[in-house]
Amino acid sequence: MPRAPEPGFEDRVRESFARQRLMETLGARLVRVAAGEVDVELDVRDEVGQQHGFVHAGAVASILDSAAGFAAYTLMPADAGVLSVEFKVNLLAPARGEVIVARGRVVRAGRTISVVTADAFGVEGGRETHVATFTGTMMTIQGRPGVAG
Repeated sequence: MPRAPEPGFEDRVRESFARQRLMETLGARLVRVAAGEVDVELDVRDEVGQQHGFVHAGAVASILDSAAGFAAYTLMPADAGVLSVEFKVNLLAPARGEVIVARGRVVRAGRTISVVTADAFGVEGGRETHVATFTGTMMTIQGRPGVAG
């Protein structure tokens, strides 16, 4: 069971996500923030595609990493930051549709290490197809200038 979030966690997550230059470059959006959970969406468009017409695996992995990392961040102290220290992505189906949504959640929030998961779905006409799954480890960073949030 994840620990309780500190007051103001949603604002901290949204402010930090807004500073993520890669998410901005990809056109990814933070669409849901809850204690231990974050959803990130990516519109399917040519700029995030690969040569076969699907969303590039790197773009899918990036939104999975952000969804999972920010899910961990929701449960961290207000003066802390988060860094990915390891993750694995299984690509289950070609990523296509109108939008790709990555849903991250915390499995276990520790003092310094959190275990997280995320799943990505291609959404077309309201129908979801599971396209990737992610497991990872996030590290809490404290006491370093510039890393909080």
